[in-house]
Amino acid sequence: MSRASALNYCVNQVRRYDYKNYLCLLQLPRSGGLRDAAFALRAFNVETATAKDTARDPSLATLRLAWWKDSIDKLFSRAAATPEHPVLSMLDHVNRERRLSKHWFSRIIDARVADAELSAPPRDVGEIERYAESTASALLYLTLEAAGVRSTKADHAASHTGKAAGISLLLEATAHHSSKRVCYIPVEVAVKHGVSQEDLYRGVRGDEGVARAVFEVASVAHAHLEKARALAKDVPREASPVMLPAVATDEFLATLMRSGFDPFDPRLRRGVCGVSPLWMLLKLKWHSLRGSY
Repeated sequence: MSRASALNYCVNQVRRYDYKNYLCLLQLPRSGGLRDAAFALRAFNVETATAKDTARDPSLATLRLAWWKDSIDKLFSRAAATPEHPVLSMLDHVNRERRLSKHWFSRIIDARVADAELSAPPRDVGEIERYAESTASALLYLTLEAAGVRSTKADHAASHTGKAAGISLLLEATAHHSSKRVCYIPVEVAVKHGVSQEDLYRGVRGDEGVARAVFEVASVAHAHLEKARALAKDVPREASPVMLPAVATDEFLATLMRSGFDPFDPRLRRGVCGVSPLWMLLKLKWHSLRGSY
């Protein structure tokens, strides 16, 4: 498959399934190949993240993820032909040019497998923090590698940015998850606020216990966002565009606050993170020009 065809597939996948990060990636420089690499990485994330939702049962999701793990192994070993897939083709191009770490790809897939096999809500906040670190943060580490950034401060900021984004995404998808009788509000937090799984599965708006539980989880995401931004002055300027998902996360948390921390409020699903796509694009552009996030 040609590089242009593979890249076009990756861009379309991100635009379709992860629009807010599509807008973030548009702020990356066209020259140098970083934007192309970032789209390949985000498309890989889309393919693995949607495995659970598109499968009829967990065993099929696990099989699909096992295929991805085997394919990544082949891509890095070069001992066997890499399966034909646009995302793998693009990742092969990127890896030959930029030498990415297989470890982070494996960590993302392993986290997705564990999530696909999950039969109960997470026990505590630490569990969703680890999941966000293994998925959203790992993806940012790979993007920093693609940008040629080798900085402990940037990695630290990426860790907190990813945790904030990953936890916020779980909150953003609460209504979707509840319709499938899946819950990511930690049991410890739910019990503390007198919320049962059935309360969340019913998706009733205006439940005060649910709002308090969501507020507690959202506060954890916000704390990570604040830590990421506190590191901004020490992060190399070339790493700042990689952290732009922090802007989208901030917008979502602001919309969630306006909704009274009701995860079933329709405002959360309007536009991008509750605001118009144009507003989000302008805000991302403003941060990009300032070298901030």
